[in-house]
Amino acid sequence: MKFNMIALSTTFAMASGTAALADFSDMEPINLRLAHVVNEQDAFHVSATQFKEIVEARTDGKVTVELFPNASLGDERTLLEGMQIGSVDMGVITNGPVANFLEDMAVFELPFLFPSPEAAYDVLDGEIGQELLDRLQEVNLKGLAYSERGFRNLTNSQREVRSPQDIDGLRIRVMENPVYTDTFRELGANAIPMAWTEALTAMQQGTIDGQENPVGVIHSFKLNETQMHMTMTRHTYAPAVVVMGMPAWNNLPEAVQDVVVEAAIEAGAAARTFNAEMELSQLEELREAGMSIIDDADLVAFQDAIMPVYERYGEAFGDYLTRIRAAIE
Repeated sequence: MKFNMIALSTTFAMASGTAALADFSDMEPINLRLAHVVNEQDAFHVSATQFKEIVEARTDGKVTVELFPNASLGDERTLLEGMQIGSVDMGVITNGPVANFLEDMAVFELPFLFPSPEAAYDVLDGEIGQELLDRLQEVNLKGLAYSERGFRNLTNSQREVRSPQDIDGLRIRVMENPVYTDTFRELGANAIPMAWTEALTAMQQGTIDGQENPVGVIHSFKLNETQMHMTMTRHTYAPAVVVMGMPAWNNLPEAVQDVVVEAAIEAGAAARTFNAEMELSQLEELREAGMSIIDDADLVAFQDAIMPVYERYGEAFGDYLTRIRAAIE
């Protein structure tokens, strides 16, 4: 699915006064390398493609964006480390790995925190979300905007899961982030932190039983071929971050910086729209492919089971959790 926003984006740029095509007429060409770890059917690639098209249109082609999907430049931790030292310019990165660099970002990963996408958007696009984006400069990264991974659901190859008791003993891959690890250990799983590229191989080889991800990921990677069961737990809303390394950011002229931020915001919004529009059809295709999808699990029991996670992390994020809860009440 492709969003055509070039005309709108160019009009917005001219009207906003932040940058005009004339600002780039005498500028030396710039090429930005943007990487992500998923395939071209994923919402991350929607974000990346939108970013590329908007930036190139608004700078009259003086800034080009080269896309590197499919983890071709490394896993997400490797990409972030590359951004810090300047070997990678930017990426669309799942929030979980970003939180390994700025721990307070993990507050968004707390299970059952956001009751709806709209509640998440209000927080991410408001004061709290912007404050955390700005704080990424503390670790030599420039947070540009929030894209979307989405609400995460559990899949596995062994059995239907309707309650936490059904998870007991399952080997579940989780992102390399302690909030995810602790959440699934409280649910009784053998939680195994692992990079996504490694998880794909582990599922094929049967060395892990399951994983948790949004519907879009499950569909685009055809996880139904190794994972016969999905439970719509929607246990965590996972943002993604359009992020640039400070070395690359500092080398951009101010007019280009303005365009890059605007393009990142609109690219993130495109991913949200894509996920919302595609989820129902993706679920239907997964069902037709033979996947069992449980949409009436005992979510109250799941929420009760993970309460120790809040006891453990409730004060770990300063006042962010309190502020988020106040914002969504």
